[in-house]
Amino acid sequence: MSDEAHTTAASRLTRRLVSGPPFLFLLVFFVLPGLIMVAASFRYPGEFGGLAPLSAGRPGEEAGLTIENYRVFFGDWIYAEIFAKSFGVAALTALICLVMAYPVALAIARSPRQRRDFLTLLVILPFASNFLVRIYAWMIILGPLDLLFSRTAVVIGMVYVHLPFMILPLYTNLEKHDPVLLDAAQDLGAGAWQRFWRVTFPLSLPGIFAGSALVFIPVLGMFAIPEILGGKDDWLVGNLIKESFLGTRDWPFGSMLSIMLTLAVLAVAGFSAWLARRGGGRA
Repeated sequence: MSDEAHTTAASRLTRRLVSGPPFLFLLVFFVLPGLIMVAASFRYPGEFGGLAPLSAGRPGEEAGLTIENYRVFFGDWIYAEIFAKSFGVAALTALICLVMAYPVALAIARSPRQRRDFLTLLVILPFASNFLVRIYAWMIILGPLDLLFSRTAVVIGMVYVHLPFMILPLYTNLEKHDPVLLDAAQDLGAGAWQRFWRVTFPLSLPGIFAGSALVFIPVLGMFAIPEILGGKDDWLVGNLIKESFLGTRDWPFGSMLSIMLTLAVLAVAGFSAWLARRGGGRA
């Protein structure tokens, strides 16, 4: 075998060794569970929860496959309202996080290089404490302010938890900006706001889209914060899925809701990636 053939074979083996484990991980922990959920969404619920058998064990027992769960979902506006409310809370959370995170990320990116690691550590420091402990602490804070068990409390909790996910992508993007571009804009007579809106902001669009996706998508499926800080009227689709599996034990309906949420998340992720590529190309 020639040296070129040996090199090609070695390159092919290296690609398989590098791409094989991630592909296997996605197959086992994403594709396979997704297929299981799809199959479960077309089943009947069991008599005592879970899934009914595929074949009837006794007369009158519901068994086999059905589209009833999807018919109920698309036939009742309450589920569309819950999804719309979830999207609204997620969009509002992403917007507030963007407004709060941009000055912080910009300040870190323009700080002296020896201080950036410390400032970044301060951003991720809350992750060192338990998630539920931090949320229960907000109950103590919001209680005297008469904001507990309200939509406002839910949004505050969402912003608090997901703010670092907006700061970090923005900082990563802003740090790469060439300061020569701002100097050139200043030499051409651009003021501070003009330099920001015409140079810094367009260049930061990929970071904005990435951070917005990292905030928007997890908020859609979040159920702990609405359950702890909100009331029954503040339930999101994540709470509905959790109740279907652990409350009513209607696994087929919960599986159907999970599939619909997954499709919504994939659509948002795809749209965000498209916007990021378009924004990056324009920048």
